[in-house]
Amino acid sequence: MARRPSKHLRPARPLSSQHAQAEHKGDGRWIVRTIAGGQATKPYRCPGCDQLIPPGTAHLVVWPDDAGWLAESPLEARRHWHTSCWRRRR
Repeated sequence: MARRPSKHLRPARPLSSQHAQAEHKGDGRWIVRTIAGGQATKPYRCPGCDQLIPPGTAHLVVWPDDAGWLAESPLEARRHWHTSCWRRRR
């Protein structure tokens, strides 16, 4: 059986707005995608509370609609948030 190449050697997957929606916050328009618990296979650190989102926990992936001058692409600005932390964000 052939091994899959390392994810670090594969090209980045494009950000898909499939199953995502746009939300407006005080700092602009964001694309928000829900990740079901069964799809969450890695831990992430939530920028809202600085706590880990453990594998198996439903959460949100959020990226700016326009990366602006701070990042080369929205992919670089993509972050994983606890759903409640994102909802509290203004």
